[in-house]
Amino acid sequence: MKFDLHCHTKEGSIDSKVSIERYVRLLKEKGFDGFMITDHNSYKGCRAWDRISKNPEFADFTVLKGVEYDTKDAGHILVVMPDNLYLRILNVRGMTLRRLLKIVHRFGGILGPAHPFGVRSSSAMHFRKMNMDLIERFDFIETFNTCESTTANELSQQLADKYHLTAFGGSDAHEEKYVGMAETVFDSVITCNNDLIHAVKAGHPTYVKGMVREMTTKSKRKEHWTGVWGFKLYNRGLAKLISPYRKYHHMKMPFRS
Repeated sequence: MKFDLHCHTKEGSIDSKVSIERYVRLLKEKGFDGFMITDHNSYKGCRAWDRISKNPEFADFTVLKGVEYDTKDAGHILVVMPDNLYLRILNVRGMTLRRLLKIVHRFGGILGPAHPFGVRSSSAMHFRKMNMDLIERFDFIETFNTCESTTANELSQQLADKYHLTAFGGSDAHEEKYVGMAETVFDSVITCNNDLIHAVKAGHPTYVKGMVREMTTKSKRKEHWTGVWGFKLYNRGLAKLISPYRKYHHMKMPFRS
């Protein structure tokens, strides 16, 4: 089964121009069996899918529900929780990676770094606190992201090989022209989040490939030192501002990490 495992929807990401229904139609045309919603710190796209998923038109297509979480100290992390489990704390950016690992694994989910060698402001391997202990606790690694360079993707694949972690590939699409530019092929049947979690934990092999996008002006701005530090200040500042809200949801959980 062929999936695009990194997609941002119009319903859940303010910078996406592609609706969930449009994703389904575009990817079906390209021969995909499904895709994964990975909006930043939001399940709005996933809930939007819940409202239309019974449409007969979508019966033979799988939509997986994930989150691209903005951590305090390790950039963007893709998180997949068991079916119908939407943890409210994942809607509030700014947790440390260690705490995120504890919470996700305690509730039976899986997680891994998005574009680990990509944009310096949001990619795990550019953060000083990343170490072998933390990498070994990941369940998968995004080894191909169409936004990143060939070198960055090759380094990500080498990291996955070194730690024997499942490879994911995704388009990281926010616009129609990028939808389906990366694919992850599973040798097992994936019809829901639980199937995906089982396949990853069981070590089922994946085949990942795709096409790297052209370098855009926006990409160059992100890599410039002003873009890197601008995003870090924004991310950390916002995380600090909403920390009481995050602590509230953490205290409401049935355990404390």
